Amino acid sequence: MTVRLTLLCAAARAERDVRFADVPLDERALRQAKAIAGTLPTATTLYTAPSQRCTQTAQALGWDAVTEEPALRDIDMGSWHGRTLDEVAASDGPGLVAWMSDPGAAPHGGESVAEVCERVSSWLDGLSGDAGRVLAVVEQAVARAAVIRVLDAPRRSFWNVDVPPLSTIQLTGRDGRWNLRMGAVAGGSL
Repeated sequence: MTVRLTLLCAAARAERDVRFADVPLDERALRQAKAIAGTLPTATTLYTAPSQRCTQTAQALGWDAVTEEPALRDIDMGSWHGRTLDEVAASDGPGLVAWMSDPGAAPHGGESVAEVCERVSSWLDGLSGDAGRVLAVVEQAVARAAVIRVLDAPRRSFWNVDVPPLSTIQLTGRDGRWNLRMGAVAGGSL
């Protein structure tokens, strides 16, 4: 059977100084998540990453029977956890450059991009062929890693995948082979 997987990137706060941390959603983000609830495909299995923003997004969508999946967790930022990008750039500029240019680098002592890509690949490949339609609220890093896996793109491409909050990525898979499925504009015709 074919697995039809939709990854929904979690809602996000409207903050100027985004931190490498899991922060609760604000009212605006919760409203935005509630607004898209009826637009998502139906699913037989619902997953969420263990973060506040992912579980709060799932709750705002009205999901009841959700499985928290540790493999969908955000990248472990190690010693950079809780800091802003500007703070890290000021205190560990060379480390930040290395982390963003070398998928195997983990100057913060947490996970490297390569490790996140491997974790997400393992989760994708471990989905049962009879899973059917699956919907998961995930972190941006997980969505990026999934696209890298499906396209068999070099891991250095990780930072070239833009994943806005509440965007979806549709994947279809069978026997360890995955495809990226692009959506059509509603009501559009050629």
